[in-house]
Amino acid sequence: RMLMLSQQDNRVFHFVNRFCPVLLLAICTKVPRYVFPVELHIRLTYLFFCLKEKSQDCMYLQYCKVCQSYKAPRSHHCRKCNRCVMKMDHHCPWINNCCGYQNHASFTLFLLLAPLGCIHASFIFVMTMYTQLYNRISFGWSSVKIDMSAAKRDPRPIIPFGLSAFAASLFALGLALGTTIAVGMLFIIQMKVILTNKTSIESWIEEKAKDRIQYYQTGETFIFPYDMGSKWKNFKQVFTWSGIPEGDGLDWPVRDGCHQYSLTIEQLKQKADKRVRSVRYRAVEDYSGVCCPVTKGVKTFFTTPCTEEPRISLSKGDLILATRGLKHWMYGEKNLDSAADGGVRERGWFPRKCVEKCQYDSETDQPVDGEKKNR
Repeated sequence: RMLMLSQQDNRVFHFVNRFCPVLLLAICTKVPRYVFPVELHIRLTYLFFCLKEKSQDCMYLQYCKVCQSYKAPRSHHCRKCNRCVMKMDHHCPWINNCCGYQNHASFTLFLLLAPLGCIHASFIFVMTMYTQLYNRISFGWSSVKIDMSAAKRDPRPIIPFGLSAFAASLFALGLALGTTIAVGMLFIIQMKVILTNKTSIESWIEEKAKDRIQYYQTGETFIFPYDMGSKWKNFKQVFTWSGIPEGDGLDWPVRDGCHQYSLTIEQLKQKADKRVRSVRYRAVEDYSGVCCPVTKGVKTFFTTPCTEEPRISLSKGDLILATRGLKHWMYGEKNLDSAADGGVRERGWFPRKCVEKCQYDSETDQPVDGEKKNR
């Protein structure tokens, strides 16, 4: 019986430890499907089909100034990959790749098998330490002693197990349990994304849509177009027997009452609203762009934004268009003139104490396009 359990244990061990590296290699090397500006044009079809662009699509699609092309629905630009990624959920630093349309299933399977492998390893560590301690424990009338030098019941153990091995096993058990909890939570989050057919970015867009409608009292009703109303239908769009997700990453099935551009139209409305509500500032102090600036005050140092978004360096006299902020930090865009001409945009966080709000004293000093003058 013990031999049968040992053989089954080995099968589980070999399956998990062989399949996990394969999945890790797949999600690290498999391209999540980029929207290449040379290949993709306004009609969301590839140029080698020689189809003509349709001007009505320009009205509903977002334009990426970095890639200099129109974004396909559900696509977003990743500043790490420097590409627009189809159905982008997030950029994972652990695999140095984006989780998107092509590798979403492999990424989710890896998040499932990694905790299972750690649970299996935790079971082995616990049973090993229990067995070794049981062989070395002795009970007295008033105390319990553990002799880690050698096993009392087995003078010649097959595997040497001393104090250092016990400490290493205990440390490995902690790592396995920590990985199980952390990666297991990520797996639950990704399964929620798959079953609702709504990426993390799209959940944020939907939340902002509700806030916009409530703030302006427009009377609109925003319906997320890609949730098919059935968890099984949403699941089948990602997981297939062939391993290739459904569709081409450009055209997506939508629910009744929606169309292909329902989400992109809402994104355009939110961007227009952000431009209207932005405020112009001028830098009054230099800022090097470090994450936690010591010279800008204790509160600024300890309240730095916990986000992957970059910081931008400032010099006295720089103009910044701020779009959002915290108590001691602000987020905005620098080099407004070059951005308007289609140049590289510098966006990121900077300390609030380094800037002051611009005052419009003359009619010739006008705010930039879309900026709110009185706030």
